[in-house]
Amino acid sequence: MSEVIQDFLAAHEAMLGWLGLLSLLMFFGSAVAIPWILVRLPADYFASSRPSPWRRGRRSPLLHLPLRLLKNLAGLALLLLGLLLLVLPGQGLLTILIGVALLDFPRKYELLAWLLGRPGIRDSANWLRRKYARPPLRF
Repeated sequence: MSEVIQDFLAAHEAMLGWLGLLSLLMFFGSAVAIPWILVRLPADYFASSRPSPWRRGRRSPLLHLPLRLLKNLAGLALLLLGLLLLVLPGQGLLTILIGVALLDFPRKYELLAWLLGRPGIRDSANWLRRKYARPPLRF
């Protein structure tokens, strides 16, 4: 059995090296991106069934659709990254949570409430906010 594993590792050495590098990049990327996003969320973002947008103010109607598309693409990328980070080093659950928060789909806020009902996720998010002198998220 160990011979089969050794053969596999020898045959796929380059792929394993790239996966290791990708895992390291995702770990450091999530360590920077997640606090950056969580700190900028309003404390009451998860408190209502339909939270207000992050940024208020007037946007050009021509920019609304492209910005919404970019927000959803970023959410999808973070969701997929979070799924990878469940098995690779990094903050997988928090990354999934941020990705879902950025996406637009029906019943999103019910899913977010379910995810944030997990004590570990809620405590981690509020720990990051305390670290940057922000009020805790209200649920």
